Amino acid sequence: MRHVFIINPRAGKKDQTARIYAMADRLRAAHGLECACMLTDRPGGAAEMARRLAAEGGEVRVYACGGDGTVSEVANGLAGFSNAAMTCVPAGTGNDFLKNFGPDMEKFRDAENLWDGPVFPLDLIDCNGRYCLTIACSGIDAQVAEGVHLYSRSPLLNGRGSYLASVAANVLLRPIGHRWTVTLDGETEEGDFALVSVCNGRHYGGGSTPVPEARMDDGVLNTILVRKIGKAAFARLFAVYSAGNYRHVPQAAWAVTAREVRIQSEEEIVTCLDGECFRSRDVVLRLADKRVNFFGPRGCDPNATAR
Repeated sequence: MRHVFIINPRAGKKDQTARIYAMADRLRAAHGLECACMLTDRPGGAAEMARRLAAEGGEVRVYACGGDGTVSEVANGLAGFSNAAMTCVPAGTGNDFLKNFGPDMEKFRDAENLWDGPVFPLDLIDCNGRYCLTIACSGIDAQVAEGVHLYSRSPLLNGRGSYLASVAANVLLRPIGHRWTVTLDGETEEGDFALVSVCNGRHYGGGSTPVPEARMDDGVLNTILVRKIGKAAFARLFAVYSAGNYRHVPQAAWAVTAREVRIQSEEEIVTCLDGECFRSRDVVLRLADKRVNFFGPRGCDPNATAR
């Protein structure tokens, strides 16, 4: 079995390439493993590397060393391959994906805890043909995500701080609502929406948990919808939404378990998949027909923080 570390040297505030190379060397020396390291130098590179490794055949374990974007790319590359499994060595700013594992998140920082861990499948969100592991969001939260990278460069802000700074800037400078046609399993509603987020996992945006009951392996996607509201009302609603208490504001937010969600608009819709944004006038989201094999520390649970 091969153990391959795909490293994004640009992830986070500090290049951790040397640390991860040393980690691979220790595994090779301690356990006689076949280890290799690969560097990704452009968007989409990690997905291509992972797909190529899986397509070569033979068992392979891939370690996504970076932030949520790197994890998402590797998942896109390995989706549907039975001979390949992935894990994550966090090196990003927010590392929201691993927050789904609760206190075991810290164990992922050392591959010694990972290399022989159990393998289990995780669901994926299919969004316009691209896969998403945790949350696919459209609207104000996606607009905020576009700005997070800018604020994350500041040494004064951590992942949560960068997110909050972007929230403040977008709420002050941009409209919080768009005229959309939203179709849930064939039922269509046209109206003004602040956001629509499809959740497989629970954490994004540096710590927000919009749908705490979402589980990553149950074959169900949880979608939360928020109507357009005024800026003052949004400021009050944000804390409620972020804490997963959407049931407290049924006049503004509600959740469904639709199998397919479609968002259409005459203007471009900003959509964010695991931290990576794109624009389209027609966004279709559904449970993917492929899953990705994942491995982690013994006893870990991707639904540790679900409630």
